[in-house]
Parts: sequence; structure tokens; C-alpha cells
Amino acid sequence: MSQLTPELEKKLGQAVERMPAFPKSVQKVLELTRNINCLPKDLVAVIEKDPVMTMKVLKVINSAYYNLPNKITSVNQSVVYLGLNTVKNLALAFAAVGILPRISVAGFDIQRYLLHSLTTAAIARQLAQQYARGQADPGDCYVAGLLHDFGKVVLAQFLGTEFRQAVALTYGIDGAPGIPLHVAEREVIGVDHGFIGAKLAERWQFPPELVDVIRLHHDEEGSGPMMDCLRVANQISRMRELGDAGNPWRGEPCAAPQRFGEDLDQVAGSLGDLQKIYDDAMAFAHVGSEK
Repeated sequence: MSQLTPELEKKLGQAVERMPAFPKSVQKVLELTRNINCLPKDLVAVIEKDPVMTMKVLKVINSAYYNLPNKITSVNQSVVYLGLNTVKNLALAFAAVGILPRISVAGFDIQRYLLHSLTTAAIARQLAQQYARGQADPGDCYVAGLLHDFGKVVLAQFLGTEFRQAVALTYGIDGAPGIPLHVAEREVIGVDHGFIGAKLAERWQFPPELVDVIRLHHDEEGSGPMMDCLRVANQISRMRELGDAGNPWRGEPCAAPQRFGEDLDQVAGSLGDLQKIYDDAMAFAHVGSEK
């Protein structure tokens, strides 16, 4: 990627700063969980002080997705059944959904983007469980899937003209073939959505590994179990048109063939019923958008 000019760096910095911060309760959750000695009761206490967050966490945990044998009535029970990391990531996911704009901008369909992000997140989590057991945390892969394209939201909101120009290049112009959106963004804007998303993740104080995965998910130099699961989940979600990433270009080979093999259809088939993943994402999106 080319060196940023001072003007572009300032413009991008202002765009990132204009994005909402996470709710204070979720910022406190992030602060607590950066400490490896964080006690579950401390995390529970923070979430339970946010009644909206508590309602959303309990509603999803009691949904068909988790299929728990008994109804969960408290955040503390949720931690016992699902673990600290899962509950933390649910809180982060709801916060991310909650700060999305309510209406589509720059020709960018926010609801279909959200469905793509949620299905990619769920697929990344399942890939980690099946193909990277003990190498990547499934919950962290879920958050990576949820946030990997958040830079598009920043570009669509605050650099709308340039973003529309980049999207147009993905379809092809004047007989020229279409190109991937991240390539078009680099041509038109100077950076891609991964770069912007990483800047936002840094502002939100996410762990460095997650920031790097967001930044490099379209670059060959990035590698590792979480990155592998994210890239393949993204490809499967786009191939099966589970939501819309705002990128019609479909010319990618299967990422990370050393882990998954060359056949993307075969990997997708190993995940079972993708319609269920899509339906669960629809339900999550509904809960997450509730005030």
C-alpha cells in the first residue's frame, strides 16, 4: 500500500474519530478482560449494570442457537454455561451492531452488510472449532468476522463519494473487467477498508492480534489460524450470498489451502446447514438493533 499523504492521514483520522465510541459498559468490559486475572464476577457486575446489554445477552443465550437445556435468567448463569470469553464477545458484538447507522449510506446497504458480517462471524467460529482446534479461540474468530469489514461503514459514511467510485470499479467500467473492492479502494482512496477498520479497532482498544487480522485480511502477508478462519469464512459467506459485503467481485481462490484444501464448496459442505447460520444471524441482528 502506498505511503499516506499528510492530507489523507488527517482525513482518515477525522473519519475514524467521528465514529461513535462503544458504550461505557463495554469499554469497561474490554478494560477488565485485558487483565488475564480478570474475575468472572467483575465482568458480570459490569454487564448487569447495563440493563439493555443484559436483556440482549440473555435473549440470545436463550435462543435456539445455543439450545441450552434450561432457561438462563442471569448474566452470572450465562458465564457458567458458556464461559467468560463467549459472554464478553456477545457484549462486544451487540455494541458493534448498536453503533451502526440506522439507514444505508453511499449506496451501501447497512442491513445486508450486517447480515454478511454476522454470518461470516458465525462461520469463522465454526471453522475454528473444526479446523483450528486449540490454535484459535472460536470466540475471537467470531469477533474478527463481525468487525473485519467495519472500515467499509466508515468509508461509506464519511468518504461517500470516493467509496461509491471504488464500488463502481468492482463492476467494471467501459468494458474493463471488475476488480476486488479492496483493490479499488486503494486506487481511489489510497487505503482499503481493512486499514480503516484496524484504525477503528485500535481506537476501541482491541487486542493487537485482532487489529492485525482486520488490517491484513486482504493481504497475502498476513497469516495464522484466526486469519485463515476469517478469510475462508468471508469467502464462503460471499460465495453463498449470505448478506452483502458491498463487493460483487467473486474471483478469489480458496484461502489457506494448507489448512482447508483447495475446494471451497467442500469446506462449506462440512459446516452443515448454512441456512441455519443465516437464520440465526437474522435473529441476532434483530436483537442487536433493539433499543
